[in-house]
Formats: sequence, structure tokens, C-alpha cells
Amino acid sequence: MGKLFGLIGHPVSHSMSPSMHNDAFRNLNVNHHYHAFDVKEEDLEAAISGIRALGIKGFNVTIPHKVNVMKFLDEVDDEAKLIGAVNTVVNEDGRLIGYNTDGEGYLQSLLKVTGPNLQQMKTMIIGAGGAARAVFTVLSRYGVSDLHISNRTTEKAATLASECNCGQANVGVLSIEEAGERLAEYQLIINTTSVGMSPHTDDMPIVLKNLSEASVVSDLIYNPLQTKFLREAEGKGATIINGVGMFVEQGALAFEKWTGTAPDRQRMENIVLQQLGGF
Repeated sequence: MGKLFGLIGHPVSHSMSPSMHNDAFRNLNVNHHYHAFDVKEEDLEAAISGIRALGIKGFNVTIPHKVNVMKFLDEVDDEAKLIGAVNTVVNEDGRLIGYNTDGEGYLQSLLKVTGPNLQQMKTMIIGAGGAARAVFTVLSRYGVSDLHISNRTTEKAATLASECNCGQANVGVLSIEEAGERLAEYQLIINTTSVGMSPHTDDMPIVLKNLSEASVVSDLIYNPLQTKFLREAEGKGATIINGVGMFVEQGALAFEKWTGTAPDRQRMENIVLQQLGGF
């Protein structure tokens, strides 16, 4: 008999995770199933109790539950605690253990472009929310030497930097305006905000006037596949990375935690790209 896996969030009807994971199960010839469960905030505790009762073997967690779910779990991995959010839960003999694969998923997708040179790349992270915490934590752990955070509220950026610097990174905090002026100093610029996401596709998180053509520009957004931020960066000669790689890698890492088996990542990426309408 197959096992049941899933996703909890609100809303979840747009999620590509069921298609991605169910295809991976079929490709490995296992009779498991992944289902998206729409869970409102006020129903989260009851949903976790239901997951325990039903013996669901593992599940992903998305907005708005990534933080609040932690108090209903039996154990939370150290990196997920540092990030302050859980996106993957494994059911080990009735004990629910929370992890965060967002940061590691992003790192793996980034390394495909930068290689080990990443450690020497002066990096700017735009934003100071949950995604920024995951990215900052994993880049700090990897050994990136210079990590700066730009955010509309610099106090929030400073808090993130002090709490998540688990390496020896030189850390800086800048306003959005300062970041735009100093953009040429950075070899890697990462947008972790939702600015530019569909349907607000004309918005940009920062002005790219001073961008260096030698830089790598990364946007965690994958809908649209190429944001205005990435289009303008590419027009200036920069190397660009959209959010598809991170989405696929974080899902693949969750799949491995649940099953002990690595899925076909290229196949997962193809499914995501097909659903987004292009390659």
C-alpha cells in the first residue's frame, strides 16, 4: 500500500508541488501520492492533529503556516530554528520533525551557476523576510565572505544579520537607496522579496542603473519566469537566475527526506516549466 504525503497552506490551488512530486513517485514506480490540503490559519492545529491521526508520512508547509507550524511539531532541526520557519515535515514513527529546505535548495541552485567562487562574491540580499533569512543563513554557513542586506526597514535587516550570521561573514546593512547607489560593488545581487511577482510584473525591488555587467542577479520569483528585474539585469549584460531552480531543489530535498531516494531533478524542473508556460 502506498504512503500519503502532502502540502498544507492557504491558498494552495495554484501549487505545482502535487504535479512535481506525483510524477516523481510514478517515475520511481512507487504507489505513493502527494495531495495539497487547503488549511486556514485558525485550523492549523486541528490539521496537524489530523495528519498525525491519518499517518501522513511527510508534508510541505507553505504560506501562511511556515512559522506557526513549529509549535505543533515534536522536534525542529537546528537550521530551521535559526531561519525561524519550517517548510518540510517528516513523520518518523509518529514524531513530526520539521526542517527547512529553502536555504539549501537555493544554495544548490546557485552553485550550478557560480561554482565555488560563490565564497568570494560580495553579495547583496534584498529583503529581510523569511526567504531572506533562509538565503542569508545558508550563504553564511557556506562561507560567503561579504553579505550585505538591503531593506526598506534597516532595523529589520540588522536583526536578521545579527541572528543568522552562522559563519564569519562581513555583514553590512543598507537602505534600498544606498544599495542602488553602491550596486556596482557587488558580484551577486539576490531579490528575496515578492516585488515583481505576478500580477505586479511592472514593479522592481531596486533601481539597476549602477549594476555591473560582470554581476550575477538572482530573483527567487518564478512567476513570471523572467521578472522585469531580471530582464533589465540581462539587458545590462549580467548573468541572471530565476526562482525555478530553488523551487525544484527545495522540493527534491524534501522528497529525499521523506523517501531516502533522490528524484530526477531535471524531470521535476521540466514539469514546473511546462506549468509556467515555457522553457
